[in-house]
Amino acid sequence: MANYYIVFLMKAKEPGQEVWDSFWTAKTDTSKVYPSSPSVLQAIRRNFNVPGMKILEVGAGTGRDSCELAADGADVHVLDFSPASLNIIGGLKAEAGLQHLNLIRGDAFQSPFATDSFDLVFHQGLLEHFHNPLDLLRENRRILKPGGSCLCDIPQTFHLYTVAKKLLIAMDKWFAGWETQYTMGSLKKMMNQAGFEVWYVYGDWMRPSFLYRVLREIGFKVGVELPKYPLRGTAWDNFKESLLDRLGSFYPAHYTQLSIGVIGRKPLDVR
Repeated sequence: MANYYIVFLMKAKEPGQEVWDSFWTAKTDTSKVYPSSPSVLQAIRRNFNVPGMKILEVGAGTGRDSCELAADGADVHVLDFSPASLNIIGGLKAEAGLQHLNLIRGDAFQSPFATDSFDLVFHQGLLEHFHNPLDLLRENRRILKPGGSCLCDIPQTFHLYTVAKKLLIAMDKWFAGWETQYTMGSLKKMMNQAGFEVWYVYGDWMRPSFLYRVLREIGFKVGVELPKYPLRGTAWDNFKESLLDRLGSFYPAHYTQLSIGVIGRKPLDVR
C-alpha cells in the first residue's frame, strides 16, 4: 500500500514549464487550435465597459482573448511562464499591430505587479492545473484594485472529458500529467474563500463536441485534417447553436457543460 501511495503522488505532479513549452510549440498554428472557452470573451464584453480598462490575463496560452480586448481599447497585460506561449502571442500582437498588449514572463503565484494594479484579472484552463488554487486566487485578488473583478473559467466535473482525462492520468498518458476539475458550487465556494464576492456565473458546452475533437486530433496524427467546425452555417448548426445559447443560462446546465466560469469582485473596503 505504501509503495502504491508513493507512485500515485509521483503521477500527481503539476505540469512544469517544459510541459507547456512542448505543448505550445506544437500549437503555433492558432487557426487549428480551439479557444478554451468562447464564453470568456462574451462574459467580459457583456459585463464590462472594456475600452480604457487595465486587464491582466494569467496563463494566457495563445492570448487570443487578450488580443481581442486590446483591439477593443483596453490596456492589456498577459502573464505566462512559457516562452513558447509568449512567442505565439507576440506573433499575433505584431500581426494585428496591437500597441496596448504587453507580454510578461513570470510566476502567477508571485506576479510582478503592485498591489491594486488591475481592473480585471482573468484566466481560463489554468486553475485546474494546481494543487494550491487558493494561493493563485489570493494573488489575483492582491493585484486587483478595490472593486475590481476576477474571472475564473475551468473544466466542469460531470463531463465525458473528465472521464477520459482521469483514465489517461491513471495510465500516465495525460499531456499535462495531472489536472483536476470543479462543480459550479465548489468553484463559487473557492472564490469566496479567496475573498471574492461572486456576482456573475456562466457556462458553455464544448462546441463542437468532445468526441468530434478527439476524432479531429486522431486525424492530425494520420495526416487528415477534418473541418474545425463541421456543418458551420447550415440550418441544423444554426438551430443547435441557438438552442445551446438559450439553455446555457439555466443553472442546472452548469452541471452538464464542459466549461464553467464565475466573476468575483474584490470588496471596496479591503484593509
